[in-house]
Amino acid sequence: MQLLVLAGGFGTRLRPTVLDVPKALAPVNDEPFLKFQMDSWISQGIKDFIFLLHFEAQLIINFLESWNQLNLNSGINIRYLIEEKPLGTGGSVANAVKHFNLTSSFLVANADTWLDSGVMSLAQSTAPAIAITQVPDASRYGSVTFDKSLLVTAFVEKQRDNKISWINAGLSHLKPDLFSSWAGEQASLENLYFVELADKKNLLVVQVDDNFVDIGVPEDYHRFCTWIVGGQSGSL
Repeated sequence: MQLLVLAGGFGTRLRPTVLDVPKALAPVNDEPFLKFQMDSWISQGIKDFIFLLHFEAQLIINFLESWNQLNLNSGINIRYLIEEKPLGTGGSVANAVKHFNLTSSFLVANADTWLDSGVMSLAQSTAPAIAITQVPDASRYGSVTFDKSLLVTAFVEKQRDNKISWINAGLSHLKPDLFSSWAGEQASLENLYFVELADKKNLLVVQVDDNFVDIGVPEDYHRFCTWIVGGQSGSL
């Protein structure tokens, strides 16, 4: 199954901690964060990647080409698509569906969001579906509620409630026809497409109880670095 990787963001919240590279390439123990992502995704069975790029696209392309040179004959297929203007997460995916004429369901992941597992569970789910995970404080993310059938009932706005909640883990399984009406506009996957699917009771959740971190803010970026240096032992 193809994995579309959202890697075009500006990473403004991570600056000035990471100044000279996009956040997908933020250094972690002298390696780009994306290198750890690639290792993890491949270990979970992904062999076909499409990277959706905009900000500092060439730096990410340089990394991917270097990675390819080091992994010749690995059976991994890597393509990329550079957006002329920011399209938002939903617009980026819709643009890729149109550009590559995608006809089968695919996975979408955030380049800056780490999730230890869940790729195959989500790939085997009925699309559309999102991976969700529990965090001790959902105030930064907003939370996801769902019913006994594992259908999303609502996306709850960010609240300072400091309680354990399920959140969108930045990994989804989608179908091309979801984007058939896209006309080139900027759009949010989370705030438009997912909300509309939830309103129609047509978005499943796949619960993933594993390490999760979004390195988009300095505190969590440093937490991930410490975890890697410590041999990836224990919980993030």
